[in-house]
Amino acid sequence: MLVITIKQGKEKSLLERQPWIYASAVERVDGKPFEKMKSGATALVQSSSGQFLARAAHSPKSQIRARVWSFDQHEPIDHALIKRRVQAAVSARGVGVGTTKAATKPHLQLITGEADGLPGLLVDWYGGANGYLICQFQAAGVDAWKVTIVQALMAATGCRNVYERADELIRKGEGLPVVSGALAGDEPPDAMPLTEKGVRYSLDLKTGDKTKFR
Repeated sequence: MLVITIKQGKEKSLLERQPWIYASAVERVDGKPFEKMKSGATALVQSSSGQFLARAAHSPKSQIRARVWSFDQHEPIDHALIKRRVQAAVSARGVGVGTTKAATKPHLQLITGEADGLPGLLVDWYGGANGYLICQFQAAGVDAWKVTIVQALMAATGCRNVYERADELIRKGEGLPVVSGALAGDEPPDAMPLTEKGVRYSLDLKTGDKTKFR
């Protein structure tokens, strides 16, 4: 098991349930060498006195050395937890299989990272059930659970097209490869017409670049 020990006096933020653990707060990381270098590995986080603080995703190359999955000592970090959190996020937006909201909205912000218990994951839904889920995996933990997340998204929304958009600066900072491309179904078109606050524009879903219509 990977164990992250926090420096004495640096556990306050975790006791206040703040989800980021910076490198400067880490006293040591114990575990097998390959585990310590594995991006996204689940770690038990403890105080310098051995008190349980959290379970978190370890990111050995990032200044944010770990991001908390759970503050519950008895909650396992497994496929079931990831699926539950994806489903809860989709349900909280009032969308998903059997609903019509997604079909009537050109764009929905579906998952917003820590707020949905999925640190570093951003998902936007464009075009409803026959449209596209655009995912950004901006932290090692969610990147390690990418396959499970994609499967859960498709099951919860009924959308068959999932595309990964990579922010080069963020992923390099996390020590992750910079990759973009279809994770399921078809790639999105180079331009999708949308209207936002009365302004019509064309959006490249692959890059996020906007062009206003004149």
